[in-house]
Amino acid sequence: FASYYGDHMVLQKKPSGAVVWGRGELGAMVTVTLSGASGLVIMEKTAQVKGPSGTWTVVLNPMDQGGPYALTAEQGLENATLQDIYFGDVWLCSGQSNMAMTVLQVANASQELAAAARYPYVRIFAAAPARCDVELEDLEQIDLPWSIPTAAENLGHGNFTYFSAVCWLLGRSLYEALGSPIGLVEVAWGGTPIEAWSSRRVLQACGLPEDMGREGHQISLWHGACFNLKPALCFAPPLNLVLSSSTSPHQHLSGPQVPSVLWNAMIHPLLNMTLRGVAWYQGEANVFLNTDQYNCTFPALIADWRWAFHAGSAGQTEPLLPFGFVQLSTYRRRSADDSFARLRWHQTADLGAVPNARMPSTFMAVAIDLGDEHSPYGSIHPRDKQNVAHRLLLGARAVAYGDKDLVFQGPYPTRATLEVTRALLNVTYSQELICRQRDARAFEVRAETSSPKGCEREGSTDGGFSPPQVCCSRQAAPCQWLPAAVVAVGSRTVTLALSGCRTPVLGLRYAWAEWPCEYQACPLYNPQGLPAPPFL
Repeated sequence: FASYYGDHMVLQKKPSGAVVWGRGELGAMVTVTLSGASGLVIMEKTAQVKGPSGTWTVVLNPMDQGGPYALTAEQGLENATLQDIYFGDVWLCSGQSNMAMTVLQVANASQELAAAARYPYVRIFAAAPARCDVELEDLEQIDLPWSIPTAAENLGHGNFTYFSAVCWLLGRSLYEALGSPIGLVEVAWGGTPIEAWSSRRVLQACGLPEDMGREGHQISLWHGACFNLKPALCFAPPLNLVLSSSTSPHQHLSGPQVPSVLWNAMIHPLLNMTLRGVAWYQGEANVFLNTDQYNCTFPALIADWRWAFHAGSAGQTEPLLPFGFVQLSTYRRRSADDSFARLRWHQTADLGAVPNARMPSTFMAVAIDLGDEHSPYGSIHPRDKQNVAHRLLLGARAVAYGDKDLVFQGPYPTRATLEVTRALLNVTYSQELICRQRDARAFEVRAETSSPKGCEREGSTDGGFSPPQVCCSRQAAPCQWLPAAVVAVGSRTVTLALSGCRTPVLGLRYAWAEWPCEYQACPLYNPQGLPAPPFL
């Protein structure tokens, strides 16, 4: 069997068929048998070992959830058997250090770890960090083979190793909601930009160079070689280097920056796996790299992964594979840079909320209100991953599992009307509003200024970003963002005062800051406790 099949694994249940593959002697026939606990054969499949790398592949018939089963592959007199296999839903969890943060590192870690024993049917697997300059067929290395969760051994193995807290908390909640076995596959590496996780197709689609950053000094950091390839091509990092770089809050770009190297070594090997969904927590590294290309690279990565997993699984992974992600949380409390705000906006393909036309079958956990200034792992690594996972769960239930009555998004504006005579702007929202606090700087309007003294904003933290989607003055005079105080909050409307500037209003934005609000205290939520996302 290939590296990521093993005892205790979860295979995808119906309506999809699970793909199983491995290696054998070229030209030989391999018989794959699935049998129940009593030894009764439930199904038998045969496949021929084909070149050039000598692999065989079978697609199992769609199976109801449950188990345990045994899976045997036989070639001549040789055979291998995997035990304690269940059928359920398989979710892939990927991204950078906020996905790699383990259960050991989160708020209430001891309670979360102690609860592990209650979830023996949530099975976990973690690939080791690895990079390669060519697409690999199988994983080079595994950190955690398929396992039943245990507090000390695998859920709390160490910092930024395994097992991912966001992935575990999401999977555990899915098990509670669905009652089905859940398989969780962690594939994460701290400090990595989206380009490293992208195939060359994505880079080409977004006009990015495919070889940016391929400096020799980067390669010299890594040791080890992978299957039958020259050591210069593929590398696995020493664990202490991953840990030391990931735990420093100032080393944003600690993982490999080279385009496609993580796609090649960590995602491409998994394409034969039949999946139910993806959870993604990444973007911090792109606050410092190709920030304004993220509105292309992220939708393109989603579309490309979907195509690749669908093709790789012989059509068993659905073409619109549900894809959930976490919108960036916070980092620096007082920052003159708006790159975090821009990246959050680009995470939605510049449309503010998902799913949308550019990002169908996606869901987003807003995390702007979960800042953690005193996190021992640096403020870029907030410890509240429970709320992150809960918000992802709501999106997964609604988007992936079709729960139409579930509210999974925060309130979003649908229209704004100007009362010129009273200098008021009424913003109408999609849902009922709960106002937790009135922040004088949460809403800002963009105005056309005809003179430098026309509308000055004291203590501005705006980075001077002029997004192309906002119609701004064509004159040489600058445009400027000004605070618009909240005058009133109705059941679905917010009324803003435009005093201080009598020029035309050209734009409106909300929570456009690196640290928009205190913990769970942004201005606007819905009755379900979900925060309104930032918008422009």
